[in-house]
Amino acid sequence: MNKVALGLVVGGILGAVDGLSALVSAPETQPQIVGIVIGSTIKGIIAGVLIGWFARKVSSVTAGVVFGFFVGLVLAFLVALMPDESGKHYWWQIMLPGSIVGLIVGYATQRYGAVARA
Repeated sequence: MNKVALGLVVGGILGAVDGLSALVSAPETQPQIVGIVIGSTIKGIIAGVLIGWFARKVSSVTAGVVFGFFVGLVLAFLVALMPDESGKHYWWQIMLPGSIVGLIVGYATQRYGAVARA
């Protein structure tokens, strides 16, 4: 599978898992879990495509992991900026798993993605 498609698939799957982690890290969000999972899946897909595109341009596992980490962190930060109904922000509960998703997708796209043919 090419690197962009692999990033899209892995990012989408891990994004859904990231959203489900809200049940553990912030149990009070349980009534909004469907929206959280959908949003996290979309965030994972966007991160996966960006990381896959980078992996296609740069052939370095280290660079891919670092880029993936920062893409995940930035996208998670943008989501964490939005408070819930009571005004509470979930900084660590969103940014930590989001950056880990980016890190894993960065590794997966560099390590397992097919190199584009010339």
